[in-house]
Amino acid sequence: MNQTAQELTAIDDKLSQRHIDLDPGGYFIIYLDRDAGLICAKHFTNVIDERGLAVDPETGKVIPARGKVERTHTTVFSGRTAKELCVKIFEETQPYPVTLLDHAAYLGRELVRAEIALINGQDYVQD
Repeated sequence: MNQTAQELTAIDDKLSQRHIDLDPGGYFIIYLDRDAGLICAKHFTNVIDERGLAVDPETGKVIPARGKVERTHTTVFSGRTAKELCVKIFEETQPYPVTLLDHAAYLGRELVRAEIALINGQDYVQD
């Protein structure tokens, strides 16, 4: 049975609502640098507190999931393709900035989405 694009989108939208544990290795903000033809990922460190919330290691304040956050990234990774960026993040960086497999899978999916948007001239919004 072939499923429509709308049905497949609904599956992913529902899965996006599930609980996931935050990565003690930090988090990434992914964006496109269209002028340079690059996918970029700013990496930020965090600490996970006893409630499972991401906390700024410098201030001890909870990092909100939505809205503007004034923090300084630790590293900016960039690549022309999702694969190139994944190699930089997962193979060339020590210690690993990603410590959970579900976070690694999420990043791979998002980087492919960003690459497709870059190629097709579409907007990219991180999920």
